[in-house]
Amino acid sequence: MNVPKYGAAFALAAACLFSARLWAGEQQPTWRPLMDGKTLAGWHKVGDGQWTVEDGAFVGRADKTKLYGLLFSDKCFQDFTVRFKYKFFSGDSGFYIRTIFKEPDESHGLQIQVGELGSGVGGIYESYGRAWVSQPTVAQEKTYVRENQWNDMVIDAHGGHVTVSVNGIKSAELKNDAGRAAGHLALQMHAQTVMHVMFKNIEILEGDNHHVTER
Repeated sequence: MNVPKYGAAFALAAACLFSARLWAGEQQPTWRPLMDGKTLAGWHKVGDGQWTVEDGAFVGRADKTKLYGLLFSDKCFQDFTVRFKYKFFSGDSGFYIRTIFKEPDESHGLQIQVGELGSGVGGIYESYGRAWVSQPTVAQEKTYVRENQWNDMVIDAHGGHVTVSVNGIKSAELKNDAGRAAGHLALQMHAQTVMHVMFKNIEILEGDNHHVTER
């Protein structure tokens, strides 16, 4: 009997959902760091470009590479709030939630845009799916984007309710979204661009409580 075309992807998504529930149930909700500031422990690289750790931050660099450069979390997550700081210099980047990987360099799921002013920073884009599902205007971006500086981003994902804030201002929101319920987190470097982006202080709070907050 032939295996359905999307059977493998479905099985992977189911495994992520199961592992995410197990992980979330192991302990009471508390902020946990997802990076140690010294190594890439807890994450794995896929595709082209280079991910390094410098001054406590994940640094992505690439020079018009053929494939996307992705940094995937080893673990899967379901309901959570994740917060981090990012600094963008060039290219086009993003932070994926509840994503799954497909060869050779595809991250399928919701991507929160990280990039230059005017690129939809803080908006939600579904890669290999619906495209933009919540896109801010340039005027809106100007109220919260700090160019060439560290920016604070908070992503709250509980069931079909997803909200994003940048520097304390809500930039995007989805309600009753029917997207994937669990998956990996991932950092992106876009292919065919000169990339330079930094992420640091990535922390996650799992469980049913909503804690959209910054440091």
